[in-house]
Amino acid sequence: MSKVKYYYDPETLSYRKIERRKRTTLKFVGMFVLASSIFGFMFFLVASQYLESPKEKALKRELQYMELQYDMMNKKMDEAEVVLQDIEERDNAIYRLYFEANPIPEEQRRAGFGGVNRYKDLEGYDNSRLIVETSKRLDIIQKQIVVQSKSLDEVAILAKDKEKFLASIPAIQPVNNEDLTRMASGFGYRIDPFTKARKYHYGMDFTAPRGTAVYATGDGVVKRADGDATGYGKHIRIDHGFGYVSLYAHLYKYNVRKNQKVKRGDLIGFVGSTGRSEAPHLHYEVFKDDEKINPINFYYGSLTPSEFSEMLKKASLENQSLD
Repeated sequence: MSKVKYYYDPETLSYRKIERRKRTTLKFVGMFVLASSIFGFMFFLVASQYLESPKEKALKRELQYMELQYDMMNKKMDEAEVVLQDIEERDNAIYRLYFEANPIPEEQRRAGFGGVNRYKDLEGYDNSRLIVETSKRLDIIQKQIVVQSKSLDEVAILAKDKEKFLASIPAIQPVNNEDLTRMASGFGYRIDPFTKARKYHYGMDFTAPRGTAVYATGDGVVKRADGDATGYGKHIRIDHGFGYVSLYAHLYKYNVRKNQKVKRGDLIGFVGSTGRSEAPHLHYEVFKDDEKINPINFYYGSLTPSEFSEMLKKASLENQSLD
């Protein structure tokens, strides 16, 4: 039940009942509704700036998760770059250096991507910078991995060739030390035993009894086993590949034939004194790209440091050769 309101009338000195007109009531109701609408609209505007809808909250959480994932991806790329840099340094400073291959230039390893903008589709978003920079780093790392992978493939081939090379080059003494009477003459100017003139001696002479075993100094193929070369008598030539050829002269007899494959240390013949020879001995020569070189540089596989030092001392004497 609504309350009845009164007001004091000073003219009649009495209280009079307040009579509210319908028009006035409607006016007040209209003003209240209008004020409420204005207040509600303003509240909505303010709330929309500071309050989030469930959909907006979900999108914001998704964006935060994406930023976290990109941050973690960049940290993983940091670790990958450190590991890759270590591999690259070892590749250039150890692997390629050991196999005598040119290092890969830094600008080739770090080269970017020129030409068209590869990341145009990623631009125009709130997080475009983060996405583009991460994509660039990932692409560069992938390219570095490709370059390094190709380099390691090349190193693997070089290693295989190096193994074959090390097995092929002349690397041991062709006559065992215990079988030697003496190391008669070395590489260089020597006195010719027949003319007594000073003449260049292109090999090394190992004095040993007739029939002493002679061994292949490296893997290869026998290219000659005959007595048709002037002065050498019965001799053997082994092609080791990589430009190396070894020659064994003045033999008593052969233990191999032409085109036969041999391994380092195989018995190939026996010491003799055939051809232009003054006494039983082995005349040994080494060729590199058809040029005669000093064989003393190829005995690391069979002599101790002291034995090699003693041989070097004897080989340097300008004495008389035996052929």
